[in-house]
Amino acid sequence: MPSSVSQATASDNIASAGAQRLSRETLLAHFERVRAATESLAAPLTPEDQMLQSMEDASPARWHRAHTTWFFETFVLKPHDPTYQPVDPIYDYLFNSYYQSVGPQYPRPNRGLVSRPSVAEVGTYRSQVDAALLSFAQSTDDDIWQTIAPLIELGLHHEQQHQELLVTDLKHALSFNPMWPAVYPAPQNQSDAAPALGWVDFPGGITMCGHSGDLANDGFAYDCEGPRHQVLLRDYALATRPTTNAEYLEFVRDGGYTDPRWWHAEGWDRAQADQWQAPLYWIQDNTASDTWTTYTLHGRVDVNPHEPVCHISFFEAAAYAAWRSEQGCDVRLPTEFELEHAAAGLEPAGNFAGPQPGQSALHPKSADGEAQLKQVFGDVWEWTQSAYTPYPGFKPVAGAIGEYNGKFMANQMVLRGGSVATAENHMRATYRNFFPAHARWQFSGLRLARDT
Repeated sequence: MPSSVSQATASDNIASAGAQRLSRETLLAHFERVRAATESLAAPLTPEDQMLQSMEDASPARWHRAHTTWFFETFVLKPHDPTYQPVDPIYDYLFNSYYQSVGPQYPRPNRGLVSRPSVAEVGTYRSQVDAALLSFAQSTDDDIWQTIAPLIELGLHHEQQHQELLVTDLKHALSFNPMWPAVYPAPQNQSDAAPALGWVDFPGGITMCGHSGDLANDGFAYDCEGPRHQVLLRDYALATRPTTNAEYLEFVRDGGYTDPRWWHAEGWDRAQADQWQAPLYWIQDNTASDTWTTYTLHGRVDVNPHEPVCHISFFEAAAYAAWRSEQGCDVRLPTEFELEHAAAGLEPAGNFAGPQPGQSALHPKSADGEAQLKQVFGDVWEWTQSAYTPYPGFKPVAGAIGEYNGKFMANQMVLRGGSVATAENHMRATYRNFFPAHARWQFSGLRLARDT
C-alpha cells in the first residue's frame, strides 16, 4: 500500500469529526444498510444485465458492486488491519477506478469485456470484505477507530454515488434493447397535473456559500463543497418548479434541434453529430402523429407532459433557455450559487438507505402545489451555468483520497439538487454534482432563472 494513503493523511484531512459525530454502533449500522441497498438494486438484474457497458462513460453494474467493495478493502482494511488478507491481488487492477496513487487501472472503456470474476464471485467478494470490515471495526481500539471512522463514512457516501450511477448506467444500457425491459416496479400513481409556472424573487447582495467545514455539527460534505466563502449575487428570481416535458416539447416542435441560433457552438456540433432530436430516451414512432414515448426502468411509457423534463445535456438546457428568452420571457440558467442561496434551509432529512426499488419508481413525478419552490431536491438534477472549478482557498487533500474530486475540476458543469436516483442524505444545499456539458444519461433537467 503506498505511503500516500497513510492513516494520518486520509483521516486528518477528509472528515476527522466523523468519529465523534457518529457512534461506532451508528456508523456500522449505516455501513450494513448502504451495502444492502446496493444489493437490493442489483437483485432484479440477471447476470447478463450486470455485464452490460453501453458507452465509455458508463460501467457495468457488476463493476460498481466490485469497485465500491475495493474502496473499503483498499482504504480501510489493507492499511489498518494487519491481519487482513486481500481476496485477490488482481482486483487492485480490475476495480481501481482512477486512483493513480494506488496503482494502474484496467481501461475504463473495456470494463464490460471482463467476464471474470463472475457476478456470483463479486457477490462473494462483497460478503468477505463486509465481514472482515465489520469484525475489525467492532473489535479495534478507540485510537484506530478514530482513524478509520472517517474513511468508512467517506466510503459509504462514495457507494451511494455509485448506487446512482448503477441505476443510470443500467438504464442507458437497457435502452438499446427493443424489448424495453422493466427491471423495477412502476409508479403506483400517475403524475398529477403540474402547477402553473411561477416565480420566486430573491434579493441579491453578499452572501456566504459553501459548506462550513464543521462536520460535527453540519454533517458530512465532500471537500469540493468548501471552503465557505463570500459570493456577490444580483437580485434574481427562480422558477417555482423545473421545466416540464410539455414546456420542453414546445421547443422540440418549434424546431429547437434544427436551429443553431439557440446553441453553444460545441453543443450544436454535438447535437448534429449524434443526431439529437429530443431528450435522451424519447421515441417518436410516427412523426405525423407528433406523439412521444420514453424508456424508463419500468418499461416504455408515454411521455407525461406534467413531469419534469430529464435526460437532457447542459447544451440542451442552455439552448432551451435561449429559445424561451426569445419568446419574451428573458430567462437564463441559474448559477450554482443562486440555487444554493435559494435552497438554504430546505435540506430534507438525511437517510442513508439510498434509492430503493419498490419505494421509489426511479422516475421523476410532477410537482405538487404546496411549497413555494417545488422539487428543489430529488426529482431531477438541475443544470447551472456554473463551471465546476475550485472555490477560493480550496486545496485537494494529500494522497490518493485527494484524487476524489479535485482532479476533475476542468471541462465540467455543475448541477444542483438531486434526482430520483440520489440518496436522500446527499440532497443538501451545498452539494455540487458535475458532468461534462454533453452528458445526458443522468436524471438531469433544468429550472429557469431571470434577473430582477
